[in-house]
Amino acid sequence: MKHIYSSIPSAQIITEICVKNNIKHIVISPGSRNAPLTISMANHPEIKAYSIVDERCAAFFALGMTQRLNSAVAVVCTSGSALLNYYPAVSEAFYSNLPLVVISADRPEHLIDVGDGQTIRQKNVFANHILYSANLKGDFHENSDSELQQFNANETHKALQIANLNQGPVHINAPFDEPLYHISEIQTVEIPNLPDLPKINAEIDFNTFETAWNSAEKKLVLVGLNLDEIIAPEILEFLAQDDSVIVMTEITSNISHKNFFTNIDAIIAPMEKYENREALFEAFQPDLLITLGGLIVSKKIKKCLRDFQPEQHFHIDPLEANDTFFCLKKHFKTTVNHFFGQAIPKLKSPKSNYFDTWNAIRKETLTARIQYESEIPFCDFAVYYSLFEALPKDEIVHFANSSSIRYANLFDSKKLIKSFANRGTSGIDGSTSTAIGYAVASGEPTTLVTGDLSFFYDSNALWNNYIPKNFKIILLNNTGGGIFRILPGNKQTEYFEKYFETTHNLKAKQLCNMYGFNYRTASSKAEVETALDNFFETNHQPQLLEIFTPRTVNDEVLLNYFHFLKERIDFNQVLE
Repeated sequence: MKHIYSSIPSAQIITEICVKNNIKHIVISPGSRNAPLTISMANHPEIKAYSIVDERCAAFFALGMTQRLNSAVAVVCTSGSALLNYYPAVSEAFYSNLPLVVISADRPEHLIDVGDGQTIRQKNVFANHILYSANLKGDFHENSDSELQQFNANETHKALQIANLNQGPVHINAPFDEPLYHISEIQTVEIPNLPDLPKINAEIDFNTFETAWNSAEKKLVLVGLNLDEIIAPEILEFLAQDDSVIVMTEITSNISHKNFFTNIDAIIAPMEKYENREALFEAFQPDLLITLGGLIVSKKIKKCLRDFQPEQHFHIDPLEANDTFFCLKKHFKTTVNHFFGQAIPKLKSPKSNYFDTWNAIRKETLTARIQYESEIPFCDFAVYYSLFEALPKDEIVHFANSSSIRYANLFDSKKLIKSFANRGTSGIDGSTSTAIGYAVASGEPTTLVTGDLSFFYDSNALWNNYIPKNFKIILLNNTGGGIFRILPGNKQTEYFEKYFETTHNLKAKQLCNMYGFNYRTASSKAEVETALDNFFETNHQPQLLEIFTPRTVNDEVLLNYFHFLKERIDFNQVLE
């Protein structure tokens, strides 16, 4: 089989340097100006190319692939507004530390701002949310000079190196002149040897950490989004068995231990309603805060630790540290395994009742949750309770924003699952596309749990020829943006329903018919539990379970849950 190349040298250069940098998955959106790239990439034997029409969906699809592959994935588009549709995914990649590579075709420079169609100012268009912008020079087929080719090769290679080393998005903008569709059966340019960027290994001074750890009687380890680091069991056990340590996790932390606190808001929210709340929060206030992983979902723990700051905050992560609580003292740029592997032999556990005191509170919240679920009407809360009872072992679960991920953090799966959510910018715009991209890259059974606004907003995600048969969607349809009903204010006004809640009467059935999903519904607790019984076992085609819940009940049940907990938790034991 003959290898087909574009006759434009820079298209050949970009393609070959992608392969040299181990970028083997490239998502292409159809267009004319990017034809040279499409010709070279779609015909390359070492590249798996995907075709997705909607650029916004294509970029989030690629983002989901990066989550699973832990390596860069590229998206390729034509010129003009097509490029701007990548921006939501670019910003998500920027704040989630994911190596998304954007490659855009452009018009030659002399055609910018002269009235040509599909032409915008593409250079540095992502300036505020990009690690590097490579603005290549235009060439003219086989007449391109070697100096220009060297420049384009250097810039392309540098961008890809930065994406992989620093784990973030980069943009390569490549102008192409017509004709765009000429091909060659031989590679007309020789790719030069290109130096790799040096890896910087930061030295770690454990003395500050050792001193702080060994003297602190109240230590809080807060674990955010954790995509891929499998923390060694002995480290988790060390943290779990220290009486001076509380480990708080979220559903996307992807670590587990019977002693870890998994339902943060179920502890913090009742404390906010306690009569002597300040004394209670002072009792909880850690001397030392250690954060691991990425961004935190819970607004309540953020407010708690901002109002009652620890004396010291250390963050352990090879890439970056966010001063989320405005008291960050030191960032250790390494993995959790390497850090604690070196530090543990030097660490001691002072006498403390910090864990035991708050663990008693944690156990009371778990008991109360079971009781509360038995008393409430059918609603979102009840659905999530049933869902976490039914999730099978090793299921990959993506949670959409925003109520989906917040509900998920109130529950515990009976079996080990791996969870993801787009929490970089926390937008609803690409949750479905991201989940599908992950499922395609992994081949593992994957379920998306989503609300109706997020699902319908990203419905073009289903316009996709690669959706695996074992991909599933659980759609909670409460006919509006239910998350807004838990916010302060009058919910009974016409403008609230129209402009905040955005009520609707949409159903997913016709979309499922159009895109080949098996469709089923549930509107009661019994129907949900019956549907979930075999939902995860059927893999003949993609599936969607649409669960209809009452729009005006969900917020009351959720808010009353925190009142219910407050009445049944004995916080006096903390203050004794």
